Amino acid sequence: MADEADFLAYGRQDIDDEDIAAVVRALQSDFLTTGPEIPAFEAEFAVFTGAAHAVACSNGTTALHLALDALGVGEGDVCIVPAITFMATANAARYCGADIVFADVHRRSGLLTPETFAEALDRAGGKAKAVLPVHLAGVPCDMPQIAELARQHGLVVVEDSCHAIGSREASGAMVGACRYGDAATFSFHPVKSLTTGEGGMVTTSNPDLAARMVRQRSHGIERDPARFARAEGAGEPWYHEMASLGWNYRLPDINAALGRAQLARMPAFAARRRALTAAYREQLQELAPLVSLPADPAGSDPCRHLMNVRIDFEAAGRTRADVMNGLKARGIGTQVHYIPVHAQPYYVQRYGRQSLPGAEAHYAQTLSLPLFTRMGTGDVERVCGALAEVLA
Repeated sequence: MADEADFLAYGRQDIDDEDIAAVVRALQSDFLTTGPEIPAFEAEFAVFTGAAHAVACSNGTTALHLALDALGVGEGDVCIVPAITFMATANAARYCGADIVFADVHRRSGLLTPETFAEALDRAGGKAKAVLPVHLAGVPCDMPQIAELARQHGLVVVEDSCHAIGSREASGAMVGACRYGDAATFSFHPVKSLTTGEGGMVTTSNPDLAARMVRQRSHGIERDPARFARAEGAGEPWYHEMASLGWNYRLPDINAALGRAQLARMPAFAARRRALTAAYREQLQELAPLVSLPADPAGSDPCRHLMNVRIDFEAAGRTRADVMNGLKARGIGTQVHYIPVHAQPYYVQRYGRQSLPGAEAHYAQTLSLPLFTRMGTGDVERVCGALAEVLA
């Protein structure tokens, strides 16, 4: 068994002294929450992504919920969700009262495609309200074609960009600029490319959408006198109104301070992740055809959150459990992204058993290897060498 100190997790945060100092400054300020760090983080994130507006919230799941709620998704609606994603993508639509039609994905990339989206639209029977493309591992979907198809059928588009901070689409735009979608959502969980500990963000080009999300993240409370229902209260400085039933989805200033410090480091983070990805591509050639990393969509420039490789376990004569345990014994952590959501017991109970062959084929051969910014190229060689030993 490898030494615990040398263990390579599949993902890990990168915190330096500047990050710690930023959090300490927030702790020593007058505001631990609902203070000045929030609008500052939002403004800086909007500039980073190229979006017109950014709304901070407590995590990536609440970001999805806020976006769908603001776009009017509710009871009787249907949301199209790719089957390969974290379950929160579908769950957020259920929180709004909508039902799910699961779309199949490309068997190698795990991404929603225009073709699998079109097939899901047919199954939705004209009831679809929204589609949630997922930029799995940080690799962008074909948003121009997906968005065009969505518009033809009157759907709103919420990009689940929780893996894709720092990724660029084929157009050159940063994921989150909302060139094609109505909103894009992000997660700042510790294993993501940027962390606030826990946290999330929604970007959008629509000012009314942003204003509703700001209100809904704090119990539906309205503080803008221009929007008050009772004009007589407008002159009282303490006065506010609960305009709608919202939630406590606020991000504390402590977390936002960490996020701002991390955002300043994102160019270096992205460069490191791209360099590690290039090293993996080179090293994994030695393990072809048993192991491969699918090519990126033409023209795109992903900032990978995951090193989710394809392994032909059957041809190797090894189960995925064999490989994961063999790598763990050599000090290397792995993870699986993801169990198809349509196969989860809750959704099987609700919609019955479904066959989505692309998603099932992707799940059967996927394994996420270590990828985080503190890794060196020597670590990539170590991982690929250990994988070769286990597969041999």
